[in-house]
Amino acid sequence: MSRQTSFIIRESETGMRRLIATFLADDEGAVTVDFVVLTAAICLLGAIVVGTFAEEPVRISNNISTFMQDQCSNGSC
Repeated sequence: MSRQTSFIIRESETGMRRLIATFLADDEGAVTVDFVVLTAAICLLGAIVVGTFAEEPVRISNNISTFMQDQCSNGSC
């Protein structure tokens, strides 16, 4: 490895370390990340609630439909 190549590699390592240190020290945008996580949690909670209760209205409407059909099939409608 030539001297110039060795210098470029060391310089890029130093630059990368500086870049990583700057990235870790920078806290701008942290609030945005917090809101993204909070929004995702709320959406997940909503999906869980909908998934839990989605079948109940269908069951109730099927029961009502069956009841109404039974009423009309007896000739009383």
